[in-house]
Amino acid sequence: MEDFKDIVTKNNGTVSVQHLKGYRQIGQGGDGTIYQLTSERCVKIFYEEETQQRELEALQVGQLSSVIPRLYEYGSNYIVMEYVNGTSLKKIAKKERQLSESIVRKILFMLEEMKRVGFARHDTEVRHILFNEQGEIKVIDHKRALTSARTVPTKLVAGLKKMGVLKEFLEHVNKLCPSLYEEWKHI
Repeated sequence: MEDFKDIVTKNNGTVSVQHLKGYRQIGQGGDGTIYQLTSERCVKIFYEEETQQRELEALQVGQLSSVIPRLYEYGSNYIVMEYVNGTSLKKIAKKERQLSESIVRKILFMLEEMKRVGFARHDTEVRHILFNEQGEIKVIDHKRALTSARTVPTKLVAGLKKMGVLKEFLEHVNKLCPSLYEEWKHI
């Protein structure tokens, strides 16, 4: 397998999916494809430079928080960041059919951190919330974090409702932060 730095150097600072054939693909979406580079790092190859720029800016702003993956390097069409070896909130909710108070506390912390670092969007999808092997929460996919103003977590709530755990989530929110419960109970 060719070293990632060599790939970048040979290709004048850009990377394509074809260059990463020897690496394990760990995700693919509408904005790009993600490959695991090492046990600690992954690279996201973007289809559009504008999307890469928006996500890069959000990751740079988010480096002040433990819930945002560490940023290591970037080029015109890629970003190398922390690989989060963990389980998504979506998979946890599907498997467990419930959410513990501990998980809800971490979700509330994550949302507060998104606000604290200056993200305009204090929301994400359940599949973008990950819990690593140590149980720490991380949130990925930040292309709209600075451009889409949303202070109420409507996507999160919709995902939890679809997973059948919204009622329990809101009960924990009511116990942990009644003012948020009052704001969110009718979303």
